[in-house]
Amino acid sequence: MAKRKVNIPSKSSGKPKGKQSGNWLFRFSVWRIAWRIIAVVLVVGLLYWQWLNLTVWAANIRDETLRLFGWGLLLLVLALGSIGEVLWRRRHASLTSRFRQWLGGIAFTVAIWGILGFFAFGGTIGLNIIGYPNYIGILRIAGLFFAGAILVAPGVFTNAAKRATAWAGKQFERRPAPPRPAIPQEPTPAPPPITITPPPQRIEAERQPITTPPTPPIPTQAQQELRQVAQEVWRKYGESPDLITVDGWRLPPIDILDRSPEVEFGQADNMQRAKLIEEALASYGVETKVVQINAGPTVTQFGVEPGWDRKMREIKERDKEGNIKVRLEEVSRTRVKVDRITSLANDLALALAAPSIRIEAPVPGQSVVGIEVPNTISSLVSLRGVIETSAFQKIEAKSKLAIALGKGAGGEAIAGDLSRMPHLLIAGATGSGKTVCLNSIICCLLLHNPPNNVRFIMIDPKRVELTPFNSIPHLPTPVIVDTNKALPTLRWLNQEMDKRYQKLATTGVRNIEGYNKNKQGDEKLPYLILIIDELADLMATGFDEVEHILCRLAQLARATGIHLVVATQRPSVDVVTGLIKANFPTRISFAVTSQVDSRTILDIGGAEKLLGAGDMLYMPTEAAKPKRLQGCYVSDAETERLVYFWGSQQREEAAPLKVEELIPSPTARGGFREDPLLEAARQLAREHKHISTSYLQRKLRIGYPRAARLMEQLEEEGVKREEG
Repeated sequence: MAKRKVNIPSKSSGKPKGKQSGNWLFRFSVWRIAWRIIAVVLVVGLLYWQWLNLTVWAANIRDETLRLFGWGLLLLVLALGSIGEVLWRRRHASLTSRFRQWLGGIAFTVAIWGILGFFAFGGTIGLNIIGYPNYIGILRIAGLFFAGAILVAPGVFTNAAKRATAWAGKQFERRPAPPRPAIPQEPTPAPPPITITPPPQRIEAERQPITTPPTPPIPTQAQQELRQVAQEVWRKYGESPDLITVDGWRLPPIDILDRSPEVEFGQADNMQRAKLIEEALASYGVETKVVQINAGPTVTQFGVEPGWDRKMREIKERDKEGNIKVRLEEVSRTRVKVDRITSLANDLALALAAPSIRIEAPVPGQSVVGIEVPNTISSLVSLRGVIETSAFQKIEAKSKLAIALGKGAGGEAIAGDLSRMPHLLIAGATGSGKTVCLNSIICCLLLHNPPNNVRFIMIDPKRVELTPFNSIPHLPTPVIVDTNKALPTLRWLNQEMDKRYQKLATTGVRNIEGYNKNKQGDEKLPYLILIIDELADLMATGFDEVEHILCRLAQLARATGIHLVVATQRPSVDVVTGLIKANFPTRISFAVTSQVDSRTILDIGGAEKLLGAGDMLYMPTEAAKPKRLQGCYVSDAETERLVYFWGSQQREEAAPLKVEELIPSPTARGGFREDPLLEAARQLAREHKHISTSYLQRKLRIGYPRAARLMEQLEEEGVKREEG
């Protein structure tokens, strides 16, 4: 068979291949052009065939669009065009950084659209914007313009609102309550007034002597009623010969406080709940046993002892009759993990029909897990009931600053020593019991200390919580209700601490106890207790300065007899900062709204499960875990009797201090403190004709915000800014 010769073109010679490829490309381009021509012809034919229907449809759409939008369609096109331009130029950041301006522009656009609706040019949307073509529509348009102006320029309206609020506050500012009338008694030495000496570097106007502000006249009827009540209180409690007298002052008797009845809880009810706890845990495979029951005023603590996790194996045996029997034999056993019990807290609350339970695992000093279940009936813990216990009496015999806190979950009385705390931080939501706790601490100290031993400085921005104590002789100045006057008071307290340290160094003693050891009466140095009812308001007034002064006092003031009791209803990190927490080791947390707040104040969860109304967690300095207490309750009647008792003893009141003149602080325009670097910035401005913010930032080595504030102050004084 003859072989046919086939010529295979070489790679270098590509004519046959190129020719074949060219023919294929020619055929492909021809078909593509032909298909395009066919498509155009079909489209033109369809348009010619349906031209009448299309024109009618387009006219209907145009009419409906104009009826719906009106001339507002032009506004809509302009708005969409602006947004499209921003997106086309890739300026997406302006949509978020200037969102208020965009919202203000939308408000202006809608308002203009509504105005078109008044003249029948805004379509259906314009009519819907105004609602009714009368004064209601005018109010809507005005509201939209006002909202747009606020969004576009919020600073202008904020400053105007602040000025209006300040003016209204000055018009309706509450006058301080008049002091309670004093009843003349036998001569009693008055407490030594705390004198304030301004620093030598102050100007002459600040060296004027502190004078008593004029007291508004009291109506005769009100004065007689107050005098009658004070006389009745003194006649009932103050004229007894059994009263203890210290430095010429009569201490109040314990009978001035009310005694509350104790509520007894049924043992059968507690035994039934203990059985429910064991059965509920056993249903989840956790073997436990309730070994103790501690009934408290608000909750009952069940001491649960963990059981065993047993591993069993089956053993098959034959009996004499040949039948196979299965027997279980224990191989090993381990204690039930505590985490398995704590993870069932919600299931236990469901089984016990309780709103919430708290598990303390383990109870300090005991080998049990404490399950705290709320009582169906809560009992009241009175201040007198805790003071009369041996736990308080032991502390009161050693310290002058013993305070009654409440009763624990097991019904035991809990007391503390403020001199060993040495400062106390209290936090909790509104209405949880912070103010009642402060009142009980103050009343407890008033019961056992004359003015020569303890003096109070009270700051109450709420204006109603601590003002009832204005008549007691323990106050060197009335209760401070203005936050602007609180900062000078803190500055004075800081200076007083330094003066006391100088006295201690001169005498050669280490603390206030050693200084007062051999002194009597007016020679003694009294303890100073600073009470702050709301820390958040002070932090909002002057954050850096308040935090600095409080931390310095908390660090150094213990030896000089100055102690702080601070309360706040907003336990957030911007109020209870890390420095404040580090210097306030003793803390009390009432009921809070979230676990985050509980961790902020106590560094541990659990306060969000409290019941409120005095239910609290007490974290002393030496404890690793907080202890649950029901705080002491002091009624308004008890507080008034105590205030009347002390107010009846003072023969003449010491001149109240004018807090605004204690330690004045240099201020700039607007009421803010003058920056310490302002004088250096003025010197740079005198040396150079033109300066800028960045120049101040470089020369003074400060941040841009501070340099900008300095530049604004210099511009107010007439310094020219460098252009560019």
